[in-house]
Amino acid sequence: MARVVFDHVTKRFGDVVAVDDMSLEVFDQEFLVLLGPSGCGKSTALRMVAGLEDPTEGTITIGDRVVNDVEAKDRDIAMVFQTYALYPHMSVRKNIEFPLRTRKVAPDQRTSLVMEAAESLGLEKLLDRKPAQLSGGQRQRVALARAIVRRPQAFLMDEPLSNLDAKLRVQTRAELIELQRELATTVIYVTHDQVEAMTMGNRIAIMADGLLHQVGPPQAVYEKPANLFVARFIGNPPMQMVAGPVVRIDGQLGVAVEHTVLPLPPEHQAAIERTGVQSVVIGVRPEHLQLGSDGVLPATVSVVESLGHERHVICRLDDEQMVISRQPSDQPAPGEGSMVRLVADPAHLHLYDAETERRIETDGLPPITPRSFPADKARQ
Repeated sequence: MARVVFDHVTKRFGDVVAVDDMSLEVFDQEFLVLLGPSGCGKSTALRMVAGLEDPTEGTITIGDRVVNDVEAKDRDIAMVFQTYALYPHMSVRKNIEFPLRTRKVAPDQRTSLVMEAAESLGLEKLLDRKPAQLSGGQRQRVALARAIVRRPQAFLMDEPLSNLDAKLRVQTRAELIELQRELATTVIYVTHDQVEAMTMGNRIAIMADGLLHQVGPPQAVYEKPANLFVARFIGNPPMQMVAGPVVRIDGQLGVAVEHTVLPLPPEHQAAIERTGVQSVVIGVRPEHLQLGSDGVLPATVSVVESLGHERHVICRLDDEQMVISRQPSDQPAPGEGSMVRLVADPAHLHLYDAETERRIETDGLPPITPRSFPADKARQ
């Protein structure tokens, strides 16, 4: 198996920059997820590794070899597509066997490799069926078996679960994780689904507008988003935010929001003093935003969504901004239309520069951002 390295890779389609100066190392035997909204450049990045697109600038390395000028068939990678891409006239057995035939593997070896791949994915009873006789989940397993049968250096997966129903998606997610661990292989997995990214990846690389915004373990990205885009994109419900100018009252710094000044913990005040920012965005996860009589931010309860184990209390501030508080179901639910006061856990506040949208670190350390996120593009 092998690592995969993007070294200042850019891809342009005419005047459109699909991937912008991307630098990223995917470690050997790592499950890395490229995550972002539609059109962010994640599939283009994957296709460049596969050899289906050529980089406009920069280099791509697989193992110890720069592959910019290597044809797709010679890169020793396997790709699993969203649409399965099975041959409808071939049986499951022949679909799985096809990559081995093209490489002229001996017939007896092909038989053993096909059975090994089929057994690892529970397909041994389906080998004589045609794709039209299979369910969506079974077809996806056949596509996976066809990819793993020849044990390539790396697997590339382009939203392989998006066509499955919710229950099957959860089951297949777990099977993919187990399969990757069993094969001890390198996987680059593309998705727009943050649940897939958070549950499957050793690390996630978050993209938007062709830029790589943050790379790190899922929990680290959730706890310390590097900028406002990541903060809004990761989490469901997303991070709740209020913005305002920094004001000083009685020697203490706070943030003016509507007719209220939100006090800041000492470490946040020190960070503002150190950076000299004039306007900030305060972020808080819904699970750290509580309804209480001593809260400083008045709001009106708009909608209460019950999810069984918890509820989402959607509130409207005086400036019509909507914020969401996540509340355990064993607490009394507020009435819709009632007035409440919101209080945020000061230990879980996130602070961002309203101009650059960059995270302001309270410990004085710079945020973890990839090399390809230049300062002049921080507003994107």
